[in-house]
Parts: sequence; C-alpha cells; structure tokens
Amino acid sequence: MPSLLLINGPNLNLLGTREPHLYGATTLRDVEEMSRVQANNYGIDLETFQSNHEGHIIDRIHSARGHIDVIIINPGALTHTSVGLRDALVGVSIPFIEVHITNVHAREPFRHHSYLSDKASAILVGLGTYGYEAAIQHAAKNMIRKN
Repeated sequence: MPSLLLINGPNLNLLGTREPHLYGATTLRDVEEMSRVQANNYGIDLETFQSNHEGHIIDRIHSARGHIDVIIINPGALTHTSVGLRDALVGVSIPFIEVHITNVHAREPFRHHSYLSDKASAILVGLGTYGYEAAIQHAAKNMIRKN
C-alpha cells in the first residue's frame, strides 16, 4: 500500500488554541484524523508525527527511507532556520510537500524565507488546515504510483 508521512513541527501541537485568529480552531488531532480518513479513501497508509525538537524530526525523516512514498511537512518555525531539516529531506530522496496554514509571505519578514521551498515538490501556503487536504490530494493524484 502506498504511504505518506505527515510531519508537523514546533508548536503545531498547540493548534486550536495558539493564536486562533491566525491558525483557526482546528486541533492537530483533528488535522491528523481528517488526513488519515482522506488518505484511506485514496488507498494510502498515513503515518503522523509531531515534535517540537528539530533532531527528533530529522530522525523521523531518516527512518522514513525505504517505506514512505511522500512526506507532507509543516515545519513551523524550522522553515526559516533549519539547514539540517533541509539536508535531511534532500538526503532521504523522498519527495515532499511543504504546507503552511497561514500565508507566511503576508506575515513578519523573517517568515518570508524557506530553506525547504526550492526542494519541495509543491508548496501550499495560506489555505488554513485545508492545505493538508490539498497536499494529500496532490500526492495521491500526482506523486504516488499505484500498483
């Protein structure tokens, strides 16, 4: 069965309560459950992972080699700071989709740069939590070969 890995980075465990005027009321648990149902509807296995620690995220990316077809990642603040995360994603040679709930380009200037975007297969910004749905749909229809 094809497989996706959905990774959420620092502070995304606070979805639903953190700055709801920016991120909405949907919780990470809601996002993961909706994503699991959607992936299942496409015949895709979905694994989820969230960490506030860069090294744990990098370790999870490394462990995806050989059994994950596509990574969907909302790297949170690591987007703007982590060369290590970029190197991990490039190093495992698994295509990935970068997702951001808010439009990072309409926010503070330090959020405008991503260390990942030039290596991502697709980038979704500013769609709210619908961005996760769009990423799964894109992966299912365009990135995963079904036997």
